[in-house]
Amino acid sequence: MAEGASQDLLLAAAFVSDAQYNRNIPFRTSPEAVRLYYLYNHWIMRTVTYFFIFLNLSLAVFEEPAVYPLPFLVTSLIEVLCLLVFFGRLTHFAKVTLRDVFWKDTKNICIMVAILLSLTDLAIYGVLRMYNMRSIRWSRIVRPIFLINFAESRQIRRAFRSIRNTLPEITYVFLLFMFSLLMFSLMALKLFGERNLQTAEGLPYFKNYLEIVFDLYVLVTTANSPDVMMPAFDFSSWYALFFIAFVIVNTYIFMSLFLAVVYNNYKKHLKNEIRKLAYMKHRKMIEAFNLLKEEEGAQFVVREACWKQLVKLVAPDISNSHRELLLCISDNEQKGFIDKKSFVQLADLLNIQVITLKIRSHPLGQWMPHVYKSAVSRFLRSMVRHRGFVWTYDVIILINAIFIALDEETPYISYAEWVFLALYIIEILLKVYTYEPRAFFGKNQFWNWFDTLIIFAALTATVLNTTLKSTTKYNSQQILDIVFILRVLRLIRIVDSIQRFRVIMNTLINIVPTMLTFGGLTLVVYCVFAIIGMELFHGKIQFFPASSNVPHALECGNPALKDSLFARGKYCKNNFNNFASSFIVLMELTVVNQWHVFANGFANVTVQPAKLYFIAFHIVMVIIIVKDELQHEQLLDNMESVEHDLEGEGGTKPQSKGLVFKIASKRYRTVDALLQRMFEAEIPLEDEGPSFEEILNLSPTAAIPSNLTLENTA
Repeated sequence: MAEGASQDLLLAAAFVSDAQYNRNIPFRTSPEAVRLYYLYNHWIMRTVTYFFIFLNLSLAVFEEPAVYPLPFLVTSLIEVLCLLVFFGRLTHFAKVTLRDVFWKDTKNICIMVAILLSLTDLAIYGVLRMYNMRSIRWSRIVRPIFLINFAESRQIRRAFRSIRNTLPEITYVFLLFMFSLLMFSLMALKLFGERNLQTAEGLPYFKNYLEIVFDLYVLVTTANSPDVMMPAFDFSSWYALFFIAFVIVNTYIFMSLFLAVVYNNYKKHLKNEIRKLAYMKHRKMIEAFNLLKEEEGAQFVVREACWKQLVKLVAPDISNSHRELLLCISDNEQKGFIDKKSFVQLADLLNIQVITLKIRSHPLGQWMPHVYKSAVSRFLRSMVRHRGFVWTYDVIILINAIFIALDEETPYISYAEWVFLALYIIEILLKVYTYEPRAFFGKNQFWNWFDTLIIFAALTATVLNTTLKSTTKYNSQQILDIVFILRVLRLIRIVDSIQRFRVIMNTLINIVPTMLTFGGLTLVVYCVFAIIGMELFHGKIQFFPASSNVPHALECGNPALKDSLFARGKYCKNNFNNFASSFIVLMELTVVNQWHVFANGFANVTVQPAKLYFIAFHIVMVIIIVKDELQHEQLLDNMESVEHDLEGEGGTKPQSKGLVFKIASKRYRTVDALLQRMFEAEIPLEDEGPSFEEILNLSPTAAIPSNLTLENTA
């Protein structure tokens, strides 16, 4: 009986943990499978998986064409090791999930196919290499599949799925835009093609229809405005009307319409994803409650002892005081049990970041009570706590900024640096004297750590630099650079002293996790396009130092670039000769400015259809992912307002002893977080919701269970 209760508790903890982290994996409920599921979700297993995923992606840095070449045997053995880890992870997943669910899951099939393709390509490439035959590692393009399709990357997968679902619905808008572009290009050919106009480089102006299409598409991105218009505008001012009309129709109307359709359809599919998460979370909490419930009068409840055991299993790292706080919230009437409504909220309570501040008396108050509690000491500590102390050091930082901008060769400026360092050290010592040191340097006191490390690093670098200059003729530019950087970094301290600055910075820090999805999407797209770019353009453009005597060094080693904007702009280092250079080029293309110069340059050294590569990257990365995802990750119109500073308001007397709990965040930082909370609020408590299988099969147009409508959650 006790063993059965223990198994139920373990299974219930798995359900609650899934609800807490929004995992929607339908796993087997046998005791062995539940233990394997715990192991599968252990942070070490996830970390190892991510390590090998990124190791596999980073092999492109060491494979031909390599930034840092390694022997083929080394890179192939590493790749085989990565594939074995992926296969082991997939096998582990097959052991914990239902068999029919596993084989119906597309992501599992994708991983198996990617492993098979990688091994096949590796074997073929190795054999051909033995016979000195050149081959292409075509399977490298499937490596990002592992980042997308493992269960750990559900946020990236969800974003890709939503983007994929929007594509069919924006096809008509895109086709209409292309029709407009082709029509304007035809008009431009007829208007300007027979005028014998020339560009600023002396090339024929609007003579070739396909070139016109490309130039006008670039104009949609505004990268070549107004250069593309100038030959026609110089010929006749009336021709400016053509380009004005083109920009209004295609840049302002069609691009806005295109983005609106993309975003609206993305939101529709996002709501479906969030709806699934909300129902899955609710369902799993109900399943956990049903496993642990006992009858109490006319209702079913979970006993306090059982609830405590459950929380220990789900969140073993939280302190006893934090656990007692959660119990007080769940059982606020201290009945000795938790009802269904309070139990279902446990996953949300566990997701609230609570900071436990243990208020201790200052060690000096124990070691030297007469000195520390004297009138002079109390006055000194009240002065440090006063807002005027912060304002004084704000003024000192501003004066320091002026001195940093002045010439250091002046002796007085050099001596002033020591004065400022001394003032900053005095500030830190006074704060440590006033506030309890362990609280002042607590793990949540980021700015205190930042101030202290910057000041003492600057002191160390300044002393080292001064010592070297006074004892030897050695003058290390590296040490000087470090000193200068640390001096400038000291100015960041003013952010901490101004409350609104601190609120903004805390908000930016808090949204970093939400931007990881965008980073994952970007990494996948960059990896795919970088590998394709290396296969298409490797070795076509070379970089040579300014003093090089190599023929065609000024044309990036390729005479086809003679007199081109690419060569005149000295863009030779922007090439696809290795993985790192490819990433830099793609980053520059993402910024959009001058992207047509890159496209024309690489088309000149290969073939003109190579421009399609750059157009495809612009559509995928700039239009669909960057603009769509950044709108999706937008902040709500509120920011963090809870501060964790030890100082408090000026002049406030601190609590002497005890525990203080502070909520690190009370806001929903992203649209999807708010949507999920709204969906959860609409689910009636007595409704256990659809089954796991029904939840997974929900579609954007499916009927919503429990009489919910999508409109009242928008």
